[in-house]
Amino acid sequence: MLPATNLLGIIMAFTSALVWGSADFIGGLATRRRDQYQVVMLSALSGMVLLVLAALIFGESFPTWKGVFWAALAGLAGAVGIASLYKGLSIGESAVVAPTSAVIGAGLPVAFGFLTEGLPDLLRLVGFVLAFAGIWIVSQTSTEKTGDHRKGFLLAVIGGFGFAGFMIFMSRVDSAKVFTPLIVSRSMVVLAALIMLKINRISFPSVRGNWICLLTGVLDAGGNIFFMLAKHYTRLDTAVVLSSLYPAATVILTGLILKERISLKQWGGVIVCLAAIILITL
Repeated sequence: MLPATNLLGIIMAFTSALVWGSADFIGGLATRRRDQYQVVMLSALSGMVLLVLAALIFGESFPTWKGVFWAALAGLAGAVGIASLYKGLSIGESAVVAPTSAVIGAGLPVAFGFLTEGLPDLLRLVGFVLAFAGIWIVSQTSTEKTGDHRKGFLLAVIGGFGFAGFMIFMSRVDSAKVFTPLIVSRSMVVLAALIMLKINRISFPSVRGNWICLLTGVLDAGGNIFFMLAKHYTRLDTAVVLSSLYPAATVILTGLILKERISLKQWGGVIVCLAAIILITL
């Protein structure tokens, strides 16, 4: 039986996956209508509002300057990751972008966790392997390779490194802080989006009529909050692997809402992910 705190961390990490998966589904839809930097800008602003309100309600102070530094780096890495992911999803290369970015984004922090916290027990190691396999399988679609395949793969790799950087850098922040480090990181996302809008001569997006972008930001910030809580209550590698199961939520939402067919292979991937969760929580 797991200690209560570890079990709570596992629940938080799994919730993070569900919320992040929902955010990615909606973000992919939004990027079909808007430039990815406009989507990132609006989502960053709405997420910032949620985080500031939460910090005020709970009276959380800002981290030390060292914590601010790591949170700022996490924000820059996250901005690169999310912009790359949304762009890759918008060009119809989800079969490449989703699994590749998820596996890279989870694999690097897990390796970092092994180095800093040591290897977990054998059952969890097997669970980690199954989780990576499940993430890859569940994200596959029947999409054929197109002229954008290479571009999609590159975006996926960049996105994966961005997500990995966010998780690793955030793990260096004081574990007692949740909302204020995310405010710092979200501020860097806003700054990065502003710079990219300026460089590419893209207009600042209007809030009116872009509720889908705003909802993306609220969900993404919610996923971040649950991840921060998860890493506080359980090992970094466990929090990372479970929260990285978000492609399953994205694929299931795509099937339910957009009525896209979910293949038997993808359902098999969901079963593999569930088996991984069981082994990790034993």
